Amino acid sequence: MRTLAVALVALVLAAPAAASEQHPTLGELEGQLMCPICEGETLAQSDSPAAQRIKAYIQLRISQGATRSQIKNELVDQWGTRILAAPPRHGFDLLAWVLPIVGVLGGAVVIGLLAWRWSRSREPAAQWTLTARPLGPEEERRLDEELRRFDG
Repeated sequence: MRTLAVALVALVLAAPAAASEQHPTLGELEGQLMCPICEGETLAQSDSPAAQRIKAYIQLRISQGATRSQIKNELVDQWGTRILAAPPRHGFDLLAWVLPIVGVLGGAVVIGLLAWRWSRSREPAAQWTLTARPLGPEEERRLDEELRRFDG
């Protein structure tokens, strides 16, 4: 019963993604593709002639019933992977997705270990003097007298 419920939830969550794959919109693809001649601009941000031609091509392919993957693959074949706004999630390009996560997690682990080590290595400040040795009973008595005299 639990497996059936999990499968049903997965289907409900996957339905919008599957619908987007089968029936993409121009606006959706404009945000996922880069203008091939504009530096750092997606198709949605660019009004260049090249961007306008690609948008017209995408609209034509959508009207012909092409899926999002088909359209993207055709554009990658023509322009290369530089047309994708995000690198592919496979092969060597997977490093662009994995390395930032590994870096953040690794940094958090290092900072956590250093903080733990630092908190464990400290000695209580009250036990030590400037000479790095504990006070004897006579020194503590003299210190108490001096402090009382100072406060008085």
